[in-house]
Amino acid sequence: MAQAIRIIGIDPGLRRTGWGVLEASGNSLRFVAAGTVKSSDKAALAFRLRQLHDGLREVLDRQAPDEAAVEQTFVNKDAVATLKLGQARGIAMLVPALAGIEVAEYAPNAVKKAVIGTGHGEKQQIHMMVKVLMPKAVIDSEHAADALAIAVCHAHHMQSPAARLARAVAGAAA
Repeated sequence: MAQAIRIIGIDPGLRRTGWGVLEASGNSLRFVAAGTVKSSDKAALAFRLRQLHDGLREVLDRQAPDEAAVEQTFVNKDAVATLKLGQARGIAMLVPALAGIEVAEYAPNAVKKAVIGTGHGEKQQIHMMVKVLMPKAVIDSEHAADALAIAVCHAHHMQSPAARLARAVAGAAA
């Protein structure tokens, strides 16, 4: 029986950063927890980033994931909004890295393909499929559902021959 690997998926956002934790053992996925870290809309940017940092650090301390996955930034026409999202994404990558956890990044289309089988689909399809894959999942927001989808994507990519070989080499070196 393969040892379960605990994965945290993070859907970065300045107002709401979703997180979802699952355990993957072979092809089996088990829901652990999910939630949303929020920042105060009225606070200064630096304080909001600190709120995200502290909230994610608390989640990592509580959930103790082995691996992390973050969605890559979606670039839109509003440069200021894109920059702020990038800063929130930096926090989402920094917190696990500071905890010594390797962070994988996935494009939104890769997440969709892993969860619903195609790179183009509606958020409702993704959320529905997350519930199908993990019927016991308790999801408090669309951001938490997206984070679980990111974790599912990472779990699928972990099963690739290249990922298995990398883990075997790392285990032999330890």
